[in-house]
Amino acid sequence: MVDSSRPHQDSPVADSPANVTDVDLDDPATREAISGGRTEPSLPDRGFLGHPAGLGTLFNAELWERFSYYGMRAILAYYLYDTATNGGLGVEQSIALAIVATYGASVYLLSVLGGWLADRVIGAFKATLFGGIVIMAGHIFLSVPAEAFSWLGIAVVALGTGLQKASVSSVVGQLYDPQDGRRDSGFSIFYMSINIGSFFSPFVVTFLKDRWGYHAGFSAAAIGMALGLIGMFLFRKNLRGAGSRPTNPLTREEIPGVVRLVGGSAVVIAAVFGISFAVSADNPTAIINGVTALSIITALGVFVTMFKSPKVTARERSHLQAYVPLWIGAVLFWMIFEQAASKMAAFAADRTDLGEVFGIGVSAEFFQSVNPLFIVLLAPVTAALWMKRAGRFPGTGAKFSIGVLLAGLSFVLLAYYSHLWPSGPTAPMWALASVFVIQTIGELCLSPVGISATSKLAPAAFATQSMALWFLASAVGQSAAAQAIRLMEGMGDTTFFLTLGLITAGFSLVLMALTPWIARHIKDVDERVTTA
Repeated sequence: MVDSSRPHQDSPVADSPANVTDVDLDDPATREAISGGRTEPSLPDRGFLGHPAGLGTLFNAELWERFSYYGMRAILAYYLYDTATNGGLGVEQSIALAIVATYGASVYLLSVLGGWLADRVIGAFKATLFGGIVIMAGHIFLSVPAEAFSWLGIAVVALGTGLQKASVSSVVGQLYDPQDGRRDSGFSIFYMSINIGSFFSPFVVTFLKDRWGYHAGFSAAAIGMALGLIGMFLFRKNLRGAGSRPTNPLTREEIPGVVRLVGGSAVVIAAVFGISFAVSADNPTAIINGVTALSIITALGVFVTMFKSPKVTARERSHLQAYVPLWIGAVLFWMIFEQAASKMAAFAADRTDLGEVFGIGVSAEFFQSVNPLFIVLLAPVTAALWMKRAGRFPGTGAKFSIGVLLAGLSFVLLAYYSHLWPSGPTAPMWALASVFVIQTIGELCLSPVGISATSKLAPAAFATQSMALWFLASAVGQSAAAQAIRLMEGMGDTTFFLTLGLITAGFSLVLMALTPWIARHIKDVDERVTTA
């Protein structure tokens, strides 16, 4: 996966040397602030593949965290809508799939809070450690064969993942001095852990689920997270203080304002869910609607705050204007891409003829491993292509357009497959696999560029909060997917995939038409980065 933290807010771009400008890097106070409390030089430390030993500690922790997350996600939809006889909860399928999408939206919505806590209050290391403990607790709840524990576990895993999602990569960045030339390759090694964990977890979790039931699969996710936590705790000294302190600690003068913000946010959240429960037909629908509303309100609030702030210059406001269509494109991309665990998972189980590959029986969950496999295979190719084309077409807007277009076309293609094989498990495995591959190529076009654009185009006064916008694109996108799944239930798969595919592909053409306008608005930023 190219963790949209991967951010994914845990962005190497946000921490990269090119973004540390107009500061005195020789000043000890500045260097300590940038390093998050780590004051030792990074160059002598070559304890892990020529990199700081702490990278190995974080590699292990992230591998197992992603193992637990993607392993749980691979079977979550099936667990929700499978019958009680088979060990599931028996939720109506459309609601179950919408819940999975809402769960994903909640993770990214909560990551905004998690990133703020790490940046201002507890530091990235504690956010990572505490988040991992909460995640493990959630998986333990899911392993208990009782419905109440299942719903509690889903909520707790979302909370823990949101707490740590924005922090792990931040700790990686703090292992290196700002001018350390190993930094980029260090992030490349680190991101391999994400793909290793997300590739193998569906196989392991499915093996256990098929033999001992869903709760055995969730137990594997809990054990995986425990292994990551144990390694991180035992070898925490390798981090040499990286992430031990907040990079932008909350001052005493800011506390009253934060209290007012928290109080106001609590009122808004209570009002949103109060209205949602009052007007919704049932509790699951109320939660889906509530998370959707909060995602949209939060995103709008961040944008309005930035546009209205007197701290934002006219040039920075121009950058924000150019970012808006890119952000909308990202919303549509994640709306489709993140349905891998919901509608596409249902297509794998209900509409795909699951045979054998190399004599091994294929389960529906195995399709969740297609993306990380092709990320590993194709990421070097796309990286080399973008390097070769640096400064020429395609630029930021064009790369975004290509990524959004591929996402839209993948659903148009899936609609065609759904029409071609209209009922029962008759679609060949290669059909659904091809959709995953197309989306993976789109992810490689959009996700790294999106992280970079978010970092470059954010106003200086909001630099530490800039990646919240990127996470919120995924939150809003997955919320939109949840609503589409719920509201378009009676339309059939073909109409569903075709409608969302055409909307997304259509916007990609609008985005392509806006590319010259976007390029003019961000030209000064691109020139600074190119010459940095």
